[in-house]
Amino acid sequence: MDIGIIGLGRMGGNIARRLMEGGHKCVVLDRNPDAVKDVEKDGAAPARDSADMLAKLSSPRAVWLMLPAGEITEKVLAEVAGLMQPGDILIDGGNSYYKDDIRRARTLREKGIIYVDVGTSGGVWGLERGYCLMIGGEEKAVTHLDPIFACLAPGIGKIERTPGREKRDPRPEHGYVHCGPAGSGHFAKMIHNGIEYGLMQAYAEGFDILRNKSSDVLPADERFTLDLADLAEVWRRGSVISSWLLDLSAIALAKDADLKSFTGSVADSGEGRWTVEAAIEEAVPADVLSSALYTRFRSRRDHTFAEKLLSAMRYEFGGHVEQKK
Repeated sequence: MDIGIIGLGRMGGNIARRLMEGGHKCVVLDRNPDAVKDVEKDGAAPARDSADMLAKLSSPRAVWLMLPAGEITEKVLAEVAGLMQPGDILIDGGNSYYKDDIRRARTLREKGIIYVDVGTSGGVWGLERGYCLMIGGEEKAVTHLDPIFACLAPGIGKIERTPGREKRDPRPEHGYVHCGPAGSGHFAKMIHNGIEYGLMQAYAEGFDILRNKSSDVLPADERFTLDLADLAEVWRRGSVISSWLLDLSAIALAKDADLKSFTGSVADSGEGRWTVEAAIEEAVPADVLSSALYTRFRSRRDHTFAEKLLSAMRYEFGGHVEQKK
């Protein structure tokens, strides 16, 4: 099927490429003409503007926004929606706040336009590995878009199948899930990212303790000089704490065990704050996730090796560059 994609940054361009590799037609638009040219080389049809994009799509027209959450998404969404017809579908694949999704869906529904929110995980590796998708919106629209989601998702791959899932929805096994109504996809992705904060913090603190075992604050016979890159590597293989985040840590430490290219100033992109806010609203204790968020705040004032590893993981999975003071 064909789809319009607006926003060709770290993830949007590769989303278009993966879809085109799967046989779909992509009409693309970005304010950076070089980004459009790069994806056009791989087979995408360029659009001059939103009106031109919609003119090149078949009905019902589907447009995927892959933009930073906030004002730019609201502006582009309003512009595209103003040109759409009843039955057309607007998809937000960025990290928007789920309450904004609920509002947008309600407003667009009055005009007959269908809104779908897609929490998208995969970072800069998505072209190769596929994207884990958490989808919110009307069942009919999600079903119509299934070829797009199935193409973007990783598929079953080599992961062992979970016993007892034989009669359940097969889509989660392939890496995408319809969570529920508008907003539920981004809500699930928000919590996913909050958990990510906690997991990253656990790795970061553990490796910091390992590194400081050679510190002269300890008695001489209790000091060890441990090879962090080797420990990360061995833990990847058969350990109960193995994960993709550990894989990325191993890559970073193999490049430079001291992580000298990172200061340890760790940004937060919003989802961690929203996760803690949701926990407060629901009166759910979230000790680890809250602490991980506050540690990122502190990292901008006082840096440790743990924060350097957090920065390194963010760079490896998402291409996030540290914010300099």
